[in-house]
Amino acid sequence: MIHVCFSLHDKLGTYSKFTGTTICSIFENTTSDVTVHILHDNTLTPDNRDKFIYLAGRYGQAVKFYNVAELCADKIREITALSSEDSRLTVGALYRLFVPLILPNTVDKIIYLDSDIIVNLDIKEIWQVDLGDKILAAVPEILTFKTPAAMKPGFPLCADDIVKCEDYFNSGVLLIDLKILRGEEDTIMNGAKFTSKYYWFGGYGDQDILNYCFSKRALKLPIKFNRFISYARRNKELASAGKIYHYSGGSLGLGLGLDLDDSFNRLWMNYFVKTPWFDGDTIGRLCNGFNQMNIAQKNFALNLSAAVSGKTRTFVAMEDDINTFFENIPVRNDEEVIAVKSDLPLQKLIDIMNASRGKKIFFIMLPNFPFNILQQAGFLHGGDFVDAYNLLTKADILRIDSYTLLKKM
Repeated sequence: MIHVCFSLHDKLGTYSKFTGTTICSIFENTTSDVTVHILHDNTLTPDNRDKFIYLAGRYGQAVKFYNVAELCADKIREITALSSEDSRLTVGALYRLFVPLILPNTVDKIIYLDSDIIVNLDIKEIWQVDLGDKILAAVPEILTFKTPAAMKPGFPLCADDIVKCEDYFNSGVLLIDLKILRGEEDTIMNGAKFTSKYYWFGGYGDQDILNYCFSKRALKLPIKFNRFISYARRNKELASAGKIYHYSGGSLGLGLGLDLDDSFNRLWMNYFVKTPWFDGDTIGRLCNGFNQMNIAQKNFALNLSAAVSGKTRTFVAMEDDINTFFENIPVRNDEEVIAVKSDLPLQKLIDIMNASRGKKIFFIMLPNFPFNILQQAGFLHGGDFVDAYNLLTKADILRIDSYTLLKKM
């Protein structure tokens, strides 16, 4: 029996469809027996619960539910009391920290997955990985970012060398030895206390806690087990079998208007339409959502025009993205394009922006950029700079955040 675990906090009742789509992709690609364990709270509606049960039953698989808010109420209060307003330790993500406390002792090993995942391979592949004496297995972030210099600006634990870049892992896909983890409750609590005291180190919430505690005790998995869609698109890859795809950051359709010519959007939709969440009402909500987002897009364009009025645009893009930039962005002769390398000192960019404050608006097209640093330096989002990384995607399609649209379906 393969055991797979999800955390679910569904405040609006609209997020369960993403978890259901991930589960469907698992069932579609394996002949093994699978038990899905859903860690939830009172936001799980009876209707969504029934849909999970129906989905599992249709594939002859099993699903179990655990109300974490009731089973671990004291622990949740203890950890959330440590969190600051700036912490990214979200309620749903917090639940994965309680996996060893909640799952029965008969479960020795678990695969933990985020809900923005498509498992486009037989889940048995990762289940059969030999952990040896390691507490967990995960894909290192360095496999996505390539170099420590590219990683450090976005990962505070790495920037201050608390965790080595080559050891820092993404927690969206985890293979966990529960026999070992059950004895690490104090370790996890100490990690929560550290990241809450130095909330800047809590930039990735529970992921930072797990890395602070276990980065040196983790087995490194190949990138095929956690391939980020945004970077796959940049590399002009196409969705293929034999990989686990991670739609992190709302990259499902982001900047692509839910363009189903995009192989990754199509891959997600191919699984979604096989779930009980796809029905006639869904199609109606989808059409209504497109209309609302079209209005929002027009308002955004008007507001941006007002912000740019009287200022010269300056574009900041990665040197490796320059060809893509000029394919997608029309640039006037009086506008500047700054091509930077991954190791550009952030202070140098701040100095450049200070020299042109009030005269230029900077369209920053850098992945994983710490915009909060610019705001701390007194720059105004939408007035002095714009997060424009997604403009590097297709330019001929209406740019809407279709991830938000899908959440409303």
